[in-house]
Amino acid sequence: PLFIFGILFLVMAFMFMPDAVALALSMALFIAPVWLPFLLVGSAWKMWVIFRRSEFIADQKYILLEIKAPRNLVKTPLAMETFLSTIHLTGGESTWYDRFKGGTRPFWSLEIASFEGQVHFFIWGRAGFRRLVESQLYAQYPGIQIVEAPDYTRRISATNEEWSLWGCDFKHTAASPLPIKTYIEYGLDKVQKEPEQIDPIANLIEFMSSIGKGEYLWLQFVIRAHKGERYGSNPAGNESNKLNEKGKPYTWRDEADELVQEIRRKTRDSYMDVFTGEERPGFPNPTKGQSEKMAAIERNVSKLGFDVGTRGIYVAKPEHFHGPMIAHLIALFKSFSTEGWNGINSTAWMKRFDDYPWEIGVEKKKNRYRRELVEAYRRRQFFYDPFFEGGIHGNKTMIMSTEELATVFHIPSQSVQAPGLTRIHSTTHEAPADLPT
Repeated sequence: PLFIFGILFLVMAFMFMPDAVALALSMALFIAPVWLPFLLVGSAWKMWVIFRRSEFIADQKYILLEIKAPRNLVKTPLAMETFLSTIHLTGGESTWYDRFKGGTRPFWSLEIASFEGQVHFFIWGRAGFRRLVESQLYAQYPGIQIVEAPDYTRRISATNEEWSLWGCDFKHTAASPLPIKTYIEYGLDKVQKEPEQIDPIANLIEFMSSIGKGEYLWLQFVIRAHKGERYGSNPAGNESNKLNEKGKPYTWRDEADELVQEIRRKTRDSYMDVFTGEERPGFPNPTKGQSEKMAAIERNVSKLGFDVGTRGIYVAKPEHFHGPMIAHLIALFKSFSTEGWNGINSTAWMKRFDDYPWEIGVEKKKNRYRRELVEAYRRRQFFYDPFFEGGIHGNKTMIMSTEELATVFHIPSQSVQAPGLTRIHSTTHEAPADLPT
């Protein structure tokens, strides 16, 4: 029946379409044996890559590590930036054969979770990289404890029947090469006197500590080394099709060069010739703000970059669900935003619903989105099928430098005194190697 319907549809279409369009369509169908095989082969290749990559990701063993900091920690976010540089790994998909096998470069999830007001820090990744993660974290944060933790996302069902849930993703408010307000702007690139120290993550931690019994708040940063896929035409991030002037994949550094050149063009003040009355071009004369903006862009892209997908979920028992928490979650990253530079704003998932009273059947769609939101969080997926950028849920990724990423995710020093922040009472060290037996 479908075949007969298709034939009838084509006949009716040919009868009513203009002669020129009908002729062009007829020619396209006539030479279909030439172009159709290429289309089929290209589609088959993409389907094969998706299948093999999904199989590869499913076959990996993953581990969730909890990071417990001591009470007297005095490290700055620079320690976390140094650690992030060590997990900026691009291997695993360098050749066509790696991609044919479904290989992907490592991706990680940096997570902050609040369980009824108790705040914990986690890092999720492949189990094979556990030694790398532990050694580099211990190197930057002596005295911390790193323990394997059960997946907290599966300790509660988070089903629509038992829980109330709201969540969203986050995206940049401007082009990625423009930095957010980082820890350097806050003066945290060096240790300060405790009363003078201002850590922007303190607002986030304090908010997560404020939730009560029966409430949970999850926040994750899914990251991978940036290679330019975001500028390709393939929404699943398989490859980059946009090239720079050198014929290499277009990355955020190329975008940064264009932004700087645009600012420089705007600094060329014109002036009026007093003798001829003609308007003539002037010389570059940037304002202080323009100079600082260009310097910030260049400093930002000079560091290693990560593709970053950020997602937040507030889940609670229906009797404990607190509606104003949604507004707080939407504005979670306000302290990192700068007017005229960059910021982080909420998007996608439940943010897409406006809750108009005349909408019909919207609750059923909301429940489907809630189920898929929890599934995406549990899978720690942002770059690959089925939850990739540009998918049906409008997922958006950012490109962030190690400096920016260390600003929004780092182990707080002792200056952050949020009551719900879990810390160990004393530091721990390995026994000396020369200790007599």
